Amino acid sequence: MLSDLIQQFEKASATYAAANGLERDADWFVLKLQEEMGELTQIWNKTTGRGRRKGMSDEDLATALADETADVLGHILLFAHRNSLDLAAAVERKWRFRPEER
Repeated sequence: MLSDLIQQFEKASATYAAANGLERDADWFVLKLQEEMGELTQIWNKTTGRGRRKGMSDEDLATALADETADVLGHILLFAHRNSLDLAAAVERKWRFRPEER
């Protein structure tokens, strides 16, 4: 399932990059992830009253928070894919998740 999601993000990202003349070199993946983290932090600050809401309703903030979180997830997966990281194995190792025994 994770590999399917990674492939969907990869296809969308490659299409976006091609349409906008962007080169997705090794640095781009980590820099883009950092950019998206900044956007998530910005909306979190608005949501928690640490930043100006700029007219955004509670519903607008909730939607923006979900959208920016989705962007971060996507760029984490893209970074992992670019660097041939086995996230499923890493999650199992680091979080001590184990497949259900049947």
